[in-house]
Amino acid sequence: MGTDANGRQPVGSPAAGVVHSLAERHETLATVESLTGGLLAASVVEIAGVSGVYRGGLVVYATELKSELAGVPEELLADRGPVDPDVALALAEGGRRRCAADWGVATTGVAGPQPQDGKPVGLVYVAVAGPTGTEVRRLDLDGGREHIRSAAVIEALRLLAGRIHAADVETGSGAPATADGTTATAETGRG
Repeated sequence: MGTDANGRQPVGSPAAGVVHSLAERHETLATVESLTGGLLAASVVEIAGVSGVYRGGLVVYATELKSELAGVPEELLADRGPVDPDVALALAEGGRRRCAADWGVATTGVAGPQPQDGKPVGLVYVAVAGPTGTEVRRLDLDGGREHIRSAAVIEALRLLAGRIHAADVETGSGAPATADGTTATAETGRG
């Protein structure tokens, strides 16, 4: 695994923490990816015991597939383009719904090398949809494509870990938060 939004190597595996937390909760996960192109799903499925947790995922690199496969409203894509916080939320919700999962996590952004639709290289949104609501986080990443994509995966998993932990607190389940739930210092979106 690469480095996070701050250029640091995560302690432990964010994917392993999420998978183990969801297994303890008997809940499932779906992924929807644009700029990460399958890296998020790959990091999840490399964890032993994931088959009881991971329902599946969508790689929707082309803009029209975000609507056709993940259910993002066409009007939203036409008005704002694919790199947008509400698009990220719609991707997470669409993946959750399409894969019949308890949780959906999504990535969208510009990995470079060129800006896209007026959006700068390194602008990334990661989003989570789950039983207790949704949250999106904006990341302003620097570095090359490889770093931007791997940091997006780490930060998406951290956002998911944080939402799972928050759900535990809200429900009083007390399930241990084994995921690397530290927060990035990147700008946080609305949730």
